[in-house]
Amino acid sequence: MASHSFRIDKFTVPEAARAEFLARVAETHEVLRGCQGFVRDVVYEQYAGPGAFNLITLVEWADQAAIDGAVKRVKAAQDASGFDPRETMARLGITGDIAFYRELTV
Repeated sequence: MASHSFRIDKFTVPEAARAEFLARVAETHEVLRGCQGFVRDVVYEQYAGPGAFNLITLVEWADQAAIDGAVKRVKAAQDASGFDPRETMARLGITGDIAFYRELTV
């Protein structure tokens, strides 16, 4: 059986950008929750420690087909609303590390 896949995005978000950023995360995650193969989502905020990233989002998917479908749905929703994630991140001074992960057994 194939293991689930995870989209883990790590962000450095200036305090002045926090409210707008989290509102966009909420909108995007609402779309993701409606996608076939969605398992769960979590948003983490760093409260202690020296790490560079202060906000992390995690979305768990059943398989690659679910990810492919979700990417299309999110893009369509962004196009329909005129939302450009790259422009928004640049405007707000947000940096990110965005990638897909799989769970390892060690």
